[in-house]
Amino acid sequence: MSNNNSLNQRDPRSLRSHRWFGPDDLRSFGHRSRLKGTGLSDRDYLGKPVIAILNTWSDLNTCHSHLRQRAEEIKRGVWQSGGFPVEVPVLSLGEMLMKPTTMLYRNLLAMETEEVLRCHPVDGAVLMGGCDKTTPALLMGAISMNIPAIYFPAGAMLKARWGKETLGSGSDAWKFWAERCAGNLCDEAWCEIENSIARSAGVCMTMGTASTMMSITEALGMCLPGASSIPAVISEHSRLATDTGRRIVDMVWEDLKPSDVVTQDAMHNAIVTDMAIGGSTNALVHLLAIARRAGLTLSMSDFDSYSRNTPLVANLRPVGKYLMEDFYNAGGLKALLWQIRDLLKLDTLTVNGQSIGNNIEGSEVFDDDVIRSVDNAIADSSGTFVLHGNLAPNGCVIKPAAAEKKFLNHRGPAVVFEDYADLKARINDDDLDVTADSVIVLKSAGPLGAPGFPEWGMLPIPNKLLRAGVRDMVRISDARMSGTSYGTCVLHVSPESHVGGPLAFVQTGDMIELDVEGRRIHLDVSDEELANRRANWKQPEPPYTRGYGQLFAQHVTQAHEGCDFDFLEKNDKVPDPKIF
Repeated sequence: MSNNNSLNQRDPRSLRSHRWFGPDDLRSFGHRSRLKGTGLSDRDYLGKPVIAILNTWSDLNTCHSHLRQRAEEIKRGVWQSGGFPVEVPVLSLGEMLMKPTTMLYRNLLAMETEEVLRCHPVDGAVLMGGCDKTTPALLMGAISMNIPAIYFPAGAMLKARWGKETLGSGSDAWKFWAERCAGNLCDEAWCEIENSIARSAGVCMTMGTASTMMSITEALGMCLPGASSIPAVISEHSRLATDTGRRIVDMVWEDLKPSDVVTQDAMHNAIVTDMAIGGSTNALVHLLAIARRAGLTLSMSDFDSYSRNTPLVANLRPVGKYLMEDFYNAGGLKALLWQIRDLLKLDTLTVNGQSIGNNIEGSEVFDDDVIRSVDNAIADSSGTFVLHGNLAPNGCVIKPAAAEKKFLNHRGPAVVFEDYADLKARINDDDLDVTADSVIVLKSAGPLGAPGFPEWGMLPIPNKLLRAGVRDMVRISDARMSGTSYGTCVLHVSPESHVGGPLAFVQTGDMIELDVEGRRIHLDVSDEELANRRANWKQPEPPYTRGYGQLFAQHVTQAHEGCDFDFLEKNDKVPDPKIF
């Protein structure tokens, strides 16, 4: 689709906002007069696309500390293209400071996004996100509302240094914490790392969930080409903001909506990209939710099919060596997509009105160790694997490239913790009966049990094993884990223990078998014994009895279904508000 500037396309009466501002009636008089009370005149907004800039900035969202300035730069582009920008603050999901987890509130931001766009005189939207859950939430809400929308990624922070070490947020925090617990790192060094690991505004500079979801959104076609790889605090990012503001105005006149972009072929491209970049395991649950909002077909099994056939070509932490700034300098996502172009649906439409094939054509790789060729991939098939078995009837996930190879086929006795409080209380007890061959199991960490499906899945290795040199072991939970994390961590076990999934019945000493290549996880307990344990099990009380927490508990779906609210998954069109 290309720009069409015909008079018919630019008829102000075709604008959604015209219903608020255009008619010669008392209600529209009220709308116009109140805007004039803010110092605006008719020339500022009448007959122009009204562009809502949904800003997830907050003083408590450290990743988004630069988005106030970027919003002004987006406005500049909107004004330049003849639109009327309005900045609308929405819930800011700051991964670092919100507890128990931002995942508890992803659906709340998705609802807010949809309703903010519905109830206001808005013709198009710029979605400002980046930190982990903001991106899927904004996309989910915009897809459900289905007016022209474009995503603006916050960008990754700059590379960090500690002495001779290059630090990657998340990944190196885990690594050096393990060394501290093992007695190999002094307090002074730990403080120096704390002071230097977060170098600038922006999201984690590893290929964690934030950078994964930004990359996936570009592969979906929902942001300008190349946007997802630009670091947060360089001048190119400011220019991207203005370009995004200019583009959304044209999208309104073209009536280019999410339903035109987020198609089955676009979802194919998104999953291929996720596998090729070694993306966060969290991408699965978010893409399942996005697909359901768009009315697309997607299941856990689909992800595993893609994992078998997509090479891992991004050499980025936590799987590889480099950071997002290196990725940008090496050519960024456009160059990576050009490397794997034979696996993509190149004709899919994107928000710039061009196909993704046109957008990436001829993109050059400037460092072939950061962005590998298919012939020199990090792994032939090693994105995120989906396992099934009697312990996870509806599936669970693991990132094998982030694990020690020796544990990918393993059998060991379970060491069970009933909830996270139990884990914290006992994991470092020197009397705990645990060895490097044990399988650490955490219950009550899923969507309902935690609640909110927190990132507890990179379960700590007991200090006594760290002191003995152990740095990985098999760990299983119904939790998620940070995309910056690593290790042999089996996650998203579904159904979760809180609702009576088989994980609820695992006892210390039970043998658990893990066969990653065979996509199998098995609890070596007879069906009769499991039935007996089930008969004696009592479901825990819900953690919330009021408010949003109660709504969440009553309506959230399980991990293999995307953890969206059941009443929001349907792709039914909700009418615009009545204006009387």
